[in-house]
Amino acid sequence: MPERFETKTDQEEVKRQLAFIEAGRQFVVDLKNKLGRTPTACVTTFGCQMNARDSEKITGILADLGYKIVENEDADFVLFNTCTVRDNANQKVYGRLGTLHGYKKHNPYMRIALCGCMMQEETAVDKILNSYSFVDLIFGTHNLYKFPELFVQMMTRDITIVDVWESTTKIVEELPIVRKYPFKSGVNIMFGCNNFCTYCIVPYVRGRERSREPEEIVEEIKGLVADGVKEVMLLGQNVNSYGKNLEREIGFPDLLRMVEEIEGLERIRFMTSHPKDLSDDLIACMKESKKICRHLHLPLQSGSSKILKAMNRHYTKESYLELAMKIRKEIPDMAITTDIIVGFPGETYEDIKDTLDVIRQVEYDNAFTFIYSKRTGTPAAVMENQVAKEDIKVWFDEILSLVQECARKRTAMLDGQIADVLVEGMNEQDATLVTGRMSNNTLVHFPGDESLVGSIVNVKLEECKGFYYLGKRV
Repeated sequence: MPERFETKTDQEEVKRQLAFIEAGRQFVVDLKNKLGRTPTACVTTFGCQMNARDSEKITGILADLGYKIVENEDADFVLFNTCTVRDNANQKVYGRLGTLHGYKKHNPYMRIALCGCMMQEETAVDKILNSYSFVDLIFGTHNLYKFPELFVQMMTRDITIVDVWESTTKIVEELPIVRKYPFKSGVNIMFGCNNFCTYCIVPYVRGRERSREPEEIVEEIKGLVADGVKEVMLLGQNVNSYGKNLEREIGFPDLLRMVEEIEGLERIRFMTSHPKDLSDDLIACMKESKKICRHLHLPLQSGSSKILKAMNRHYTKESYLELAMKIRKEIPDMAITTDIIVGFPGETYEDIKDTLDVIRQVEYDNAFTFIYSKRTGTPAAVMENQVAKEDIKVWFDEILSLVQECARKRTAMLDGQIADVLVEGMNEQDATLVTGRMSNNTLVHFPGDESLVGSIVNVKLEECKGFYYLGKRV
C-alpha cells in the first residue's frame, strides 16, 4: 500500500501552534523589559523559493511573538534557514555561524536557531552540536510548523533543542506570515519529491511528494489577492506531478485553470517543471491562458542521453529537444530558462558537446550553470570516474559563454516593443529609476518613483543592455 498523506491543513495543529505563540509572547515581553527596548529578530534564507516561502512563515511567527524584524544579524534572535543542494551552501552556513558566535559573546540574551534542508543531514547536525554548541535550536523541513512550540521549549530550557524528523504525513498551513513583497507571493502547492535524481539530496531532506487540496490553494490565493497581491508563484519541487497523491483525479493544468479564474489576480508563475512530466495539456493551458507568465523554467541538467540516464532523469536528449521545440512552436513568446550541471561523474567532452548542441537548438533565454557538487548520501557521490577539476573549468566556461550568447540574442529580439512590467522596487544604482519584471522574467529599468511599486505599467523597451532593458513608460 502506498503511504497515505494528509492533503488538508491540520486545523487542530494550527490551533495548537497558535496557543504556543500566545504563550511565547510573554517570553518576548520579559526580554523587552530586560533590554529596555523591543527585541530584534533576523531571518536569513539560503536556497530556493520554497525556502524563501518558509522564511516568510518563520518571520510572520516571530513578528506575532513581538519581535521587531530586522536585516542585521547582530540581533536578539537569528535564524538561518539552510540549503544543502551543494556543499558550498553548507560551508557558507558554517562560516556565518562563526560571525554569530562573536555577536553572542557580547549579547547574553541572543538566541540562534537553524532550520531547513541542511538540518536533515545527520552529519551536519552532529558537526553543529560538536563545533557550534552555542546554537540554541535546530529543526528540519518536515516540522517547520512546530516553530512556535520549539521556540517556547528553547526559551525555557538551557540546552540545545534538536527536533528533526525523517518525514511527515501532515500539511500545516495558515500560521502567521510576513511577505517580503506586498504585491507578489509564493504559494506552496505541494511538498517533497519522488524523482531521486542521482546527484540530488532533495528527496532525502524534503520527503515524498504531498499535494495540497486545490480548494485550499485557491482560497489562499484569493486571500492574497484581497490583500493586494497581483502575482503568485506556485511552488513545488516538481509542480508537473501535482495531484498524483490526491484521491480525486486532478493534474497541474486543472489547478492552473482554477487559479486562472480568481478575480483580481493578474499574473501566475510556477516552478519547478520536470521535463518528464510536462504534458501537452499543460502546453495548451499555458498557450490559452491570459494570466500565466511567458516564462518556463525547464531544467536540462545535461544534453547527453548517457549522462541523463546516469542522473536518473527519465528523458533523453531527443525527447527533451522534442518537448522544447514543441513549446517554442506553440508559444513563440515563451522564454525558456534551464539548469545545467557540468562535471557529473563519467562525463566526457563528447557529452559536453551534446549539451552545447541542445543550448544552440533551444536558444535558452537564460541558464543557471553549476559545477557538479558531490553530495554525501546520493548515488552519484560514490560513482566512479569523478571528473578532473581542470576539465570541468574549461567545459564550464565554454557552456557559460554559449548560454550568455544565446541569452543576449533572445533579449535583443524584444528591442522597441511595449511590454507590461510589474514594478518591484527602486533601482539600487540610480534613484531616478524603478526596476520591474516583464511577463517573460526580463528585468527593465525606467524612470519612475516609489508610487509605481507594485503596479503593472506599459514600458517601451528602448535600449538592450545584454540581459536587461532600459525603457520609458508609455
